[in-house]
Amino acid sequence: MFSALPMYQRQGKAAFKKDLSNTLAFCRHLNEPQDQFKSIHVGGTNGKGSCSHMLASILQEAGYKVGLYTSPHLKDFRERIKINGLMIEESRVIRFVEENKAFIEELKPSFFEMTVALAFDYFATEKVDIAVIEVGLGGRLDSTNVILPETSLITNIGYDHMDMLGDTLPLIAKEKAGIIKRDVPVVIGEKHHETKEVFINKAKEVNASLFFAEDMEVEIDYELDLKGAYQAKNKQAVVATIAQLKEKGWSISENHIASGLSQVIKNTQLMGRWQILNNIPLTICDTGHNKEAFQYIIDQLERLEFENLWMVLGFVREKNIEELLGMLPRAAHFIFTEANIPRALSLTDLQLKVERMGIKAKYVSDVNDAITLAKQNASDSDVIYIGGSTFVVAEIDDL
Repeated sequence: MFSALPMYQRQGKAAFKKDLSNTLAFCRHLNEPQDQFKSIHVGGTNGKGSCSHMLASILQEAGYKVGLYTSPHLKDFRERIKINGLMIEESRVIRFVEENKAFIEELKPSFFEMTVALAFDYFATEKVDIAVIEVGLGGRLDSTNVILPETSLITNIGYDHMDMLGDTLPLIAKEKAGIIKRDVPVVIGEKHHETKEVFINKAKEVNASLFFAEDMEVEIDYELDLKGAYQAKNKQAVVATIAQLKEKGWSISENHIASGLSQVIKNTQLMGRWQILNNIPLTICDTGHNKEAFQYIIDQLERLEFENLWMVLGFVREKNIEELLGMLPRAAHFIFTEANIPRALSLTDLQLKVERMGIKAKYVSDVNDAITLAKQNASDSDVIYIGGSTFVVAEIDDL
């Protein structure tokens, strides 16, 4: 059944549905499960997955039964749907598909629409105290945008998915602001002059209390086990969001925040965010895949001490590859590869773009063969970085 449904993770834009009709119909069929649990809605261009996992970890430490819905998955479809860090059981997924097969065949939802319905039904059935729901793409028309959350968080706005969300930051922000609900407080993780009025105007329109995280007086000196330097702003946004929950009466102490932030990986099983795969040579992977995320990654790599930097990179077709290639440190050794999905930019097309920019590189079609080549050539004092696409990271054998 999954292979029969349009899936953005594999196909890209063709699988994206630009309205909520299927999700609303599916929820009606399931007796409106999205109304049967409390929630937090998390959107933004970068950092929404990390923030979602941080929020879930803090709420778990506070003693709540916490649902967590994120996307895409890396290794196992069930990573998308968790309760207190445990993936949904395979038998539950199978049962859901079997029980709703006739309806699914009639409705013809996308893979994402069906997954959202499955998650909402699971969280309602298991009576979670609260669920952290990550937006899939955009916000206004995203399938998750049928919930009425306790509070919302929009992490930041950057240039990504411009073919679907708009080609300016205000247009993209308008789509992201679509998750702001009437009378529901919203936290904005990063304030920029190009986008702040979009959020201010939307919040006024629906009488939502609006908070820019950097303007709030919240304690942020907590240890975080997610080691990317770019996580600092995510942490600030999360703590500001927790403050809104506390205002609504949720029992969350400073100790819960501290222990939750220090145990995100343990509590939620998050993978692929500045994840260290090996110490000698230092081998790191990260799922960051757009201009803003890539800049954070390059900046952090430049802070490391190493003799040589090896970068194993692959991309999907719809990215501005020339822009990303232009950001690469020219002193690095490059091995380009191709993830095994239809959306991947072919190695042939990538090589043409790389050579046009005068970058010397090697090309290896299989992700793990490319990593092996880097390991064979790297010395103990070198650094190996693997990324460029979520799907390259997903194929790492050692993840």
